Amino acid sequence: MAAINQVKIFTGSSSEYLAKEIARFYGKDLGLSSVQRFSDGEMSPSFNESIRGCDVFIIQSTFPPADNMLELLLMIDGARRASAHYVTVVIPYFGYSRQDRKDKPRVGIGAKLVANLLTAAGADRLMTLDLHAGQIQGFFDFPVDHLEGTAIFVPYLKSLGLDNLLFASPDVGGVVRTRNVAKFFNAEMVICDKQRKRANEVATMQLIGDVTGADVVLVDDLIDTGGTMCKAAQLIMDKGAKSVRAIVTHPVLSGKAYENINNSVLTELVVTDTIPLREASDKIKVLSVAELFAKAIGRIRDHESISSLFIKN
Repeated sequence: MAAINQVKIFTGSSSEYLAKEIARFYGKDLGLSSVQRFSDGEMSPSFNESIRGCDVFIIQSTFPPADNMLELLLMIDGARRASAHYVTVVIPYFGYSRQDRKDKPRVGIGAKLVANLLTAAGADRLMTLDLHAGQIQGFFDFPVDHLEGTAIFVPYLKSLGLDNLLFASPDVGGVVRTRNVAKFFNAEMVICDKQRKRANEVATMQLIGDVTGADVVLVDDLIDTGGTMCKAAQLIMDKGAKSVRAIVTHPVLSGKAYENINNSVLTELVVTDTIPLREASDKIKVLSVAELFAKAIGRIRDHESISSLFIKN
């Protein structure tokens, strides 16, 4: 059997809060690293301990600002130049994943560009959670471990003991994701069909399916301004639902998101800690992904399958 190299876990600036918990569940302290910042904002990350011959895991979500992405790229490059044996990039929230195709003329494909940048920097493997579109995995020519938020959300929903459970997709594009959650409860699903006037602004929405008397759960991979989610929740309640809540993996929550959620008919918004909340809200419950990522790191270290981390129906 091949020898197992020493594992060292490091974090970028934006995800230190989560990386500490991942390292704790893994049973290891975070590696020593720092970032020097020049007066003009230029950054220079460095590893403050030897990583020669080690299997290095670098944890950093790439939500805005773009500095988070650049810091990650510089850390990957630094690990390579420090003779790390294998560099796995752990990106709980993969920024720019919404730009996964050319949906209008003369635009870039941001998710593919990020994939190219990670490859050019020297990453050997990517571990992430609930990509906006699963096909983004095909943008990479190295292994991608795509973890699923169902491992976090399904046990929580079961703990609520809701009687007449029904799942809803806030748009047509999320049907597969919603059906994947609904199957664990042998539940039906409905669809909110929306039309946009422009980004982050919904023009019209209609409900496909019957929600009368149901405890409805909206399912999505990320929530930005909350406009779509709150409008879908209102529509569902207007159509006779008993209650409506939402499970969303990545709480981007920009603009008036907190105001929208606090003023909505949502019973609760359940999210994970892939992105830190900017403010507290009685309607937002945060579930941690730290243990899930720690287990995945352990399986990669031991050259084992991570499929056991996916809950089975």
